[in-house]
Amino acid sequence: MFDNIHEECGVFGIYENESSNLAQEVYLGLYALQHRGQEACGIAICDDGVILSHKGVGLVSDVFSKENLNKLNHSNMAIGHVRYSTTGSNNINNVQPLVVKHLKGNLALVHNGNLTNASSIREKFELEGAIFHGSSDTEDIAYSIVKERISSKSIEEAIEKTMATIRGAYSCIAMSPSKIIAFRDPIGFRPLCLGITNTGGYVISSESCAIDTIGAKFIRDIKPGEIVVISKDGLKSIQTKPLDRKICIFEYIYFSREDSIVEGSSIYQSRLLAGRLLSHEKPVDADVVIGVPDSGITAALGYSRESGIPFEYGFVKNKYIGRSFIKPEQKDRESTVQIKLNVIKKSVNGKRVILVDDSIVRGTTSARIVKLLKDNGAKEVHLRVSAPPFKYPCFFGTDIDSKENLIACKYDSVDEIAKIIGADSLAYLSIENAHKLTFNSNCKCCDGCFSGCYPIEIDYNQKKNKFENKKKEK
Repeated sequence: MFDNIHEECGVFGIYENESSNLAQEVYLGLYALQHRGQEACGIAICDDGVILSHKGVGLVSDVFSKENLNKLNHSNMAIGHVRYSTTGSNNINNVQPLVVKHLKGNLALVHNGNLTNASSIREKFELEGAIFHGSSDTEDIAYSIVKERISSKSIEEAIEKTMATIRGAYSCIAMSPSKIIAFRDPIGFRPLCLGITNTGGYVISSESCAIDTIGAKFIRDIKPGEIVVISKDGLKSIQTKPLDRKICIFEYIYFSREDSIVEGSSIYQSRLLAGRLLSHEKPVDADVVIGVPDSGITAALGYSRESGIPFEYGFVKNKYIGRSFIKPEQKDRESTVQIKLNVIKKSVNGKRVILVDDSIVRGTTSARIVKLLKDNGAKEVHLRVSAPPFKYPCFFGTDIDSKENLIACKYDSVDEIAKIIGADSLAYLSIENAHKLTFNSNCKCCDGCFSGCYPIEIDYNQKKNKFENKKKEK
């Protein structure tokens, strides 16, 4: 359970040859991707070349009623987005889909990820007289596409030109009056996949679980650097030059839903493996293994199976409160933790407990959970983390706190961190073993938040300015 790491976003799109109520399908897809962002959401449809949209701040179930879904009921193309604000404050101007009217038509765009050169792109446009309504990277991408569209024969050509100028993480879906275009950055930081409906249409989604939800069939992952164009002529793939392929390692540890397949690997099996590896790497004598709901449960089960120490459910989770890390302000996160979890005393009273969680960032949430267990009779609490320690910021869509707030940076040793948290012992999964979680894939992972080594060059001044602007907006 994160105490200050924010998730990126989820994107979803569908194309059918005949018009129907596609907004309802996108609504279901966004519901399946709700774990990727709980701050805001939106849907845009294309009705005979006219793009209509509805969006708002809140959960999918709060923003969309039967009435406003019915207003989006006639289309053969639709896209949607669930958002966590890794960049840009959470106001309506930053909520996606972003809809732009330009000289050659209309464009709707949804985006997951962060650009590393967004500040310079925005500054260039502003010096040319452009007016930005929000502060998210998505607007920078949209402006770039529109500018390139003026001199391009097609929207996909404009996107290909744009991809040559933007840097960082982006898994996007664009909708023009006649096409849906999905495109992914050359590194492939964030997931994006393709499916087919039972009527021969196509689905684009951040995760395969959302494709399953609407009864479509997963086909494959969209490749890093690939542009997929879907129109009345069918599906066309344009492969731009990919770089060193490295998906975010935290998709396997935490971000993706457990029933998803990401780059060929089952997320559920990856998390079981994380627990198994952790049990070999950091064993401890104990009576019971429990996991922090929901993110630590599967890794705890893997730890239990491999070690032979019994697995128990140690907490009851209040299912009607959002995940604590998704709250933008730390004080809000702290207040939700107190009502979110209740200990099952029978599972821990008088026992030596191995507590498995997916990460520690600030350490405040972990300290509260350890205290809850000890207040309910646990003799010992040994915290095992199915990820390496966070020591560096992420610039690609995971809003990890600044280094001065990361507990692994503030204290010199693991034993010292354990003492601060109140645990009897603490151990992390090694970076080497974390890379084994993509066991079924040829894909490598970006581990910059653990190692400080990033797949592309970072302009630290640009990112510093962006983080400072975000704090001012809040």
